[in-house]
Amino acid sequence: MSEITYVRGDATVPSVKGVKVIAHVCNDIGGWGKGFVLAISRRWPEPEKSYRAWHRERASNDFGLGAVRFVQVEPYVWVANMVGQRGIRTGSKGVPVRYEAIDAALERLGEKTVELGASVHMPRIGCGLAGGKWSRIEPLITERLVRRGISVTVYDHGEGGR
Repeated sequence: MSEITYVRGDATVPSVKGVKVIAHVCNDIGGWGKGFVLAISRRWPEPEKSYRAWHRERASNDFGLGAVRFVQVEPYVWVANMVGQRGIRTGSKGVPVRYEAIDAALERLGEKTVELGASVHMPRIGCGLAGGKWSRIEPLITERLVRRGISVTVYDHGEGGR
């Protein structure tokens, strides 16, 4: 069985051939403006536009924890907006990350990735502003993606990253 590949670099610029899905975690309150989403928005406007419309029209769609919206940004590149964070601040209810929502989103990501015949590229999802622990998220990625034979690359930014 393959494992997660860790590299230094920018997850928005995967250097592999074939179809690629860049996966990241969004919050459930419509906020897009800090963290990895800024790197995405610098390269493509569509994922942010799609996320904001998805949130705005949430009364009539599936927007919510665990949901995923796939946005094609180039012929062989998709961005997966995965809702895995409740709110944006650490407070009385703890950190914003919701592991069960990330798990559900990764399951959907796995289905779509297999359908596309793609590889997955991501930062350490849920561990930046969402406040999650990689030791809790890595096994979810292994279970939902790697065990299905999906190639997963996790990107760590070098010094002075985001």
